[in-house]
Amino acid sequence: MSQFFQIHPETPQKRLVKQAVDILRNGGVIVYPTDSAYAIGCHLGDKQAADRIKRIRKLDDRHNFTLMCRDLSDIGVYAKVGNTQYRLLKTFTPGPYTFILDATSEVPRRLLHPKRRTIGLRVPDNPIVQALLGELGEPIMSSTLILPGETDPMTDPYEIRETLEHELDLIIDGGFCGFEATTVVNMTDDVPEVTRTGKGDPAPFQI
Repeated sequence: MSQFFQIHPETPQKRLVKQAVDILRNGGVIVYPTDSAYAIGCHLGDKQAADRIKRIRKLDDRHNFTLMCRDLSDIGVYAKVGNTQYRLLKTFTPGPYTFILDATSEVPRRLLHPKRRTIGLRVPDNPIVQALLGELGEPIMSSTLILPGETDPMTDPYEIRETLEHELDLIIDGGFCGFEATTVVNMTDDVPEVTRTGKGDPAPFQI
C-alpha cells in the first residue's frame, strides 16, 4: 500500500520532502509531479526499483530512462556537453524538454541505450521536483507515467492511487501539472533533432 503525500505546489513542506527522499533512498518507487506531467521515478543506483518501473509500465530494455536533474551542473556530470549544446541547454532549462545526449561513465550501463550509449536528461521547472532533487543531491531516474496501452500520461493523483497503490511506495499529490509529456530533442549530433513533440515548443530546435 503506497503512502500519499499532499505537497504544496509552490511552497513544498520540507518535512514531507525529506520523507519522500528517504523513501527514494530506501529503494522506493514514487510518482511525483513535474512541469509537464506526472512521472514515476526511483533512486539512480537501484536496479530492483528500476525493474519495478519497467514492470509497471511494461517497458523493454531499449527504453531510455530520463535523469531528472536539478540544474546544468548535474547534466554536465552525466552527459558530454559541448559549447553549442551548453548554450541551448542554458537557454531552455528549466523547462518541459528532455535532451538526449551522449552519456559519461557516471551513468550506469543498464540505463543506457544498448547501441548508442545515450541518456535522456531534463531540468524540470517545478518547485516540488526541485525540492526533492535538492534534498536528494543527485538525479532521480524517471519515466513519464504512461500506463501500458495508453498514449497520454496519468494526470489525477487520486486516480493514480486507485490504480497503482499496491505497486508504488509513494504518490505525491502536487495538483494538476498538465497532461503532455516533454518535447524530446536529440542533441548527440551537431544539429538538434526533435524526436517527440510535447509541451515544450519545438520551433527553436527545428532549423
